[in-house]
Amino acid sequence: IKILGSDTTVKAILVNIFGGIMKCDVIAEGITKAASKTKLNIPIVVRLLGTNMKEAKDIIRTSNFKVFACDDLDEASRKAVLLSKIMDLAK
Repeated sequence: IKILGSDTTVKAILVNIFGGIMKCDVIAEGITKAASKTKLNIPIVVRLLGTNMKEAKDIIRTSNFKVFACDDLDEASRKAVLLSKIMDLAK
């Protein structure tokens, strides 16, 4: 996230999570902590599916960062593209 966030050509980050072995809430915690430590100013879209999905969505929803949870990969892809276009317009 730090590397992607430092690249000025990156307008959004899409993370695809299938929580089988690793629980979704643990990954959501990591993503929000990374966004906090790097002071990330681009949106992160996270597709979540698997163990502790609801808890992960709650972690993302209550974070103060531009992190968005989606249930399906198509929805997540569309949202990432839309947010990247919004980031372009904001410049």
